[in-house]
Amino acid sequence: MQDIQVIHSDKAPAALGPYSQALAFGGLLFLSGQTGLDPATGELVPDFGGQVRRVLDNLGAVLAQAGAGFNDVLSADVFLTDMARFAEFNAIYGEYFREHKPARTTVAVAALPKNGLVEIRFLARNPKA
Repeated sequence: MQDIQVIHSDKAPAALGPYSQALAFGGLLFLSGQTGLDPATGELVPDFGGQVRRVLDNLGAVLAQAGAGFNDVLSADVFLTDMARFAEFNAIYGEYFREHKPARTTVAVAALPKNGLVEIRFLARNPKA
C-alpha cells in the first residue's frame, strides 16, 4: 500500500484547522483551499485582486514544496463571494495559467473563512511519483 505524504510550505499560511496544506498520494497532489492570507502576517490582503494573487501565490508555494508547478495542476475549484467579480478574477487567474489551462469549477458562496473574498483548491499531478 502506498504511503500518504503530508506537504507543508512555510511560504504559505499554516492551516487554520485540523487539515494539511496538501497531501501527496500516488501520482496526485491534493491541495487544500487557500484564501488571501499573507503567510507573514496571517492577515487577509485587503483588496480583491490582491487576494486572488495571494491565493495563487500561496498555492504556488505549496506546489513548489511538492516539487510541482502550475503546469502540473489538473483541476481547480474556485469559490467567490461575489460573482460580479468573475471577469476580474479570470483576468488574474489567466496570468498564472497562460498555455496550460486546467479543468475548473467556479461557484458563488455566501462566506469564506476570515471574510475572505476568494478561495481556490487544486488537484495536481505529482511529478515525483
